[in-house]
Amino acid sequence: MLSLPTPLLFLFVFLLLHSFACAVDVSHDGRAITIDGKRRVLLSGSIHYPRSTAEMWPDLIGKAKEGGLDAIETYVFWDVHEPARRQYNFAGNLDLVRFLKTVQDAGLYAVLRIGPYVCAEWTYGGFPVWLHNLPGVELRTANDVYMNEMKNFTSLIVNMMKQESLFASQGGPIILAQIENEYGNVMSAYGDAGKAYIDWCANMAVSQNIGVPWIMCQQSDAPQPMINTCNGWYCDQFTPNSPDSPKMWTENWTGWFKNWGGPDPHRTAEDVAFAVARFFQTGGAFQNYYMYHGGTNFGRTAGGPYITTSYDYDAPLDEYGNLNQPKWGHLKELHAMLHSVESTLTNGNITNVDLGNSVFATVYATPEQSTCFLGNTNATSDATFVFEGKQFTVPAWSVSILPDCQNEGYNTAKVNAQTSVMVKEPNKAESQPESLRWTWRPEMADEQLVLGKGHVAAHRLVDQKDAANDASDYLWYMTSVHLKDDDPIWSDNMTLRVNCTGQILHAYVNGKYLGSQWAKYGVFNYVFEQDVKLNRGNNLIALLSVTIGLQNYGPMFDLVQNGIPGPVEIEGRKGDERVIKDLSGHLWSYKVGLHGISHKLFSVDSDSASASNWQSQALPINRTMTWYKTTFKAPLGTDPVVVDLQGLGKGEAWVNGKSIGRYWPSYDAGLDGCSSDPCDYRGPYDNNKCVSKCGQPTQRWYHVPRSFMEEDVNTLVLFEEFGGNPSLVNFRTVTVGTVCADAYEKKTLELACQGRPISAVKFASFGDPQGACGSFSKGNCEGSKDAVSILQNACVGKQSCSIDVSENTFGSTTCGSITKRLAVEVTC
Repeated sequence: MLSLPTPLLFLFVFLLLHSFACAVDVSHDGRAITIDGKRRVLLSGSIHYPRSTAEMWPDLIGKAKEGGLDAIETYVFWDVHEPARRQYNFAGNLDLVRFLKTVQDAGLYAVLRIGPYVCAEWTYGGFPVWLHNLPGVELRTANDVYMNEMKNFTSLIVNMMKQESLFASQGGPIILAQIENEYGNVMSAYGDAGKAYIDWCANMAVSQNIGVPWIMCQQSDAPQPMINTCNGWYCDQFTPNSPDSPKMWTENWTGWFKNWGGPDPHRTAEDVAFAVARFFQTGGAFQNYYMYHGGTNFGRTAGGPYITTSYDYDAPLDEYGNLNQPKWGHLKELHAMLHSVESTLTNGNITNVDLGNSVFATVYATPEQSTCFLGNTNATSDATFVFEGKQFTVPAWSVSILPDCQNEGYNTAKVNAQTSVMVKEPNKAESQPESLRWTWRPEMADEQLVLGKGHVAAHRLVDQKDAANDASDYLWYMTSVHLKDDDPIWSDNMTLRVNCTGQILHAYVNGKYLGSQWAKYGVFNYVFEQDVKLNRGNNLIALLSVTIGLQNYGPMFDLVQNGIPGPVEIEGRKGDERVIKDLSGHLWSYKVGLHGISHKLFSVDSDSASASNWQSQALPINRTMTWYKTTFKAPLGTDPVVVDLQGLGKGEAWVNGKSIGRYWPSYDAGLDGCSSDPCDYRGPYDNNKCVSKCGQPTQRWYHVPRSFMEEDVNTLVLFEEFGGNPSLVNFRTVTVGTVCADAYEKKTLELACQGRPISAVKFASFGDPQGACGSFSKGNCEGSKDAVSILQNACVGKQSCSIDVSENTFGSTTCGSITKRLAVEVTC
């Protein structure tokens, strides 16, 4: 034991006590959030800790800080932290305390959205399904059973934060906390009980005594002292419900989520920046990007239903943690500009001027400085006008920020950040897919298909949520039908008809596969109908219902049916006569899950008896309900890793026993909505604008975190539900292949290859270059110095370089009065 001299021991104790006494004072008024006496313009970004790995957190948070954020916002996911009632899990990627301390170590603040309903395209909105199955419960309303559980979990999280001194009032990083989430969108469906519930939420939150403000997003009638906030693509027109509340934007949607069968959504950097600048032009105090890093829906966490495993969200940091350029860089420049005029925005007198034709000027003035915003909300026409004695041109659908009200410091439509073209490079550790040696085994289902044997039985059809309790995507429904010669339904022309609300149905009759059917995104009910040959005597019908995440949003979303609500019918036809036998009231046997999953065939520690059943001969392809396994070497280097599952149908994948999520590369995106025209940032954005990859696999590539892999040999296990061919599977790394830029003069262009050296300059021109990345060409005027040589000398062989975009660097031009630009394309 270390022994300290008495004076040193006293000093140590004093410093320890002093550190706990250094609380951060957080307050607010109608103009700003004040932290330790300083009025702040706060920029935040959402990063969900379970959608990344703990090893990724420092890098993600560091890149967020480098990008100019002040805070990190995260939801708290009730279902993963309390998977069974009063049984808690905060280990590994679920270590919320570790995540928040990583935020604190980076010198950033935190916003804790406890909810505990989160939506988030997370299965069941983050609620544990056991909550739904409690006797007498009604969710998200004035119901004692539910409110008791919600208070218990909220208090658990609050007390955990207090024990670790993580609230700002204790010296920690958490400056804001949220209770409930977007309830105002659905509250009317709950009537008076909804209002009573939201009042209870406010009182319960205040009683927690956390010492920092509470927020409620999308809750226009949020009770005081709750601060109501806005979610959406644009929140400049939002006004809080109290003059004492600051104008706060908790979710600025940087893109959109992707669903199976849907194209890739894209929101331009110009439009995101326009929305942010407009928000602060109109008095905004706090803005959060949802998402700043989206990440991956590992395991069975994707909700919706029908949300993909990728939750990239077109965020400034992509699914793998790479900089999504130019979005990250363009916003970084905006953040620096806003922080440079923070004092003026939060303390200055405000003057608004309508200049006509959708052009608005806003002046923030203090005795020391004036800052002006010139906003043009016209979606088609640029605006040229005189303001305070100077002529300005503001492009359509953009905002110019003039830090001194004289000179343009930033315009949201003028992107000076590089564009990174990402590539997926082959695995250099081994030659794939040739090196992969596959073994296989069938899913064992004879007890269901032949014997109809389950764990429970009932003379009715049950909801899959009730029976499965979210233990599995899969639920077997099994029943017997005895047909005699004189049965009125008997004929040579019979049909099995099943009314379904689960996302997928596989039907078997007398041990033989009959067919499958699945719904589309947004469709909650469909009918499976197939001709069937039945035997005289006993017949076994086995129906496998499959969910792809549970409903996560909407009024009373928790009551949306899953599985087979019925009716289940057999129809016999004799000429024009039709006879229907309803099987819904038969004795049904139920079995949750699949044999291979319950016996953990995906685990590297699966028992020897199971291991001996894997076969290496006659590898089947396009075979339903089949397990595949191989070993592979981890790709060299540190770049993010993905596995290409092209050629497979639908199922789930595990690396070294860890689930990397559901896969479904056979599901192509629809053919509607895409365009070959360049994406026009001008005009209001929604998730149907600027989509791409129509007709291509919804998701072909699946993230494999390096922390899931060993340095030498790794195991990949696939459960193939529909039938596919694993022979094309291979692992790749994601890195920057090409970097382009089209930067404006009087700016500094930064080029980087994400840790790799710049190898060559393919194109460079200063003047009025034409075209886009990959097809640049010289324009009508050009700097007198050779731009390619200048870029080669400054950048080739270096991991990054900075270029002053001006005639001082590239020589004089004959371009006249036009604003000159530098177009560059380099390879990494």
